[in-house]
Amino acid sequence: MGAYKQFLTSDIIITPFEVNKSFTFQGAAALTASVVSIDRFLGLNTSSLFDPSTDPKTGQVSGSTQYQRLIYNSIKELFYSNYLSSSYGDPANVGFIVPGSNGTGNVLVGSTSSTGRYFNYKQTDLTFAKYFPTASDSTIGVISIPSRLFGNYIQPNSFLWKSSSFTITDDGEGNLISGSTIYGNIFYYHGLAVITSGLPTDILNFVTSSAVTCSFSSSLIIYETQYKCTIRENEFNATLNPSAEVSGSVFSYSGSYFYQPKGGVPTDNTTGSYFSPYVTTVGLYDEDQNLLAIGKLAQPLPKSATTDTTILINIDR
Repeated sequence: MGAYKQFLTSDIIITPFEVNKSFTFQGAAALTASVVSIDRFLGLNTSSLFDPSTDPKTGQVSGSTQYQRLIYNSIKELFYSNYLSSSYGDPANVGFIVPGSNGTGNVLVGSTSSTGRYFNYKQTDLTFAKYFPTASDSTIGVISIPSRLFGNYIQPNSFLWKSSSFTITDDGEGNLISGSTIYGNIFYYHGLAVITSGLPTDILNFVTSSAVTCSFSSSLIIYETQYKCTIRENEFNATLNPSAEVSGSVFSYSGSYFYQPKGGVPTDNTTGSYFSPYVTTVGLYDEDQNLLAIGKLAQPLPKSATTDTTILINIDR
């Protein structure tokens, strides 16, 4: 049997904590054989909307129509639009309202051009340089890791891409490097690794190589909810177990055995001053008394009649 007590706001504490998991994929088949595949794309600054002769995932002739220019434009717009004329980023051009600057009232002063108004997802507060190719037929390579693998973000200093021609790692500040050479950028919160410089063969190898190793560590925020079940010294000092009543009997029904209480008179051993009920299980219920979770104690806990008893229940989600 059970007894109910309502939680107060102060009895519930929600605490976030971060967990990490590392992933390693070897070979092109491993990248696509996982539950959620890691995609590779080729972006091309072509004069036409699409290049019908190549596939953005392989860069090879396939006969399918693929929109490589859209990949190029999307990466440029989202992550590099403020770095096209300056590797350290152009100042933002925004207009300002100046109240009462002339007789007509408030006016907008300053440039309203959209150039330089994008966030571009900087990975650090340090002075940060990014390069993006803008010449005709420039190519970029993109690796897209699904959020189901990287969680909230990729752990800095954990990304590794190794192929037959070169090895690329991240420097923890958003740069993809091989030795001392910067080849591109990694956007930790988006799961994107972008190669923007190097020989065209390097970029194509980044997208098409089959002898590859890709590894990284994910980061996920898990919320732990702690429920503090406090039993006051003057609460729950009597048992509600029906077996503690006299004149009970055991009866069977369809092969199962049940205890049938009779009379509601407590047994002698439960009426003494030294009697203390034991707590074995804590159940969590909603406002409609639907059982949501059950917590089992490692061993029965005697209820104290002189001090408060507190049981902590932790649930991770």
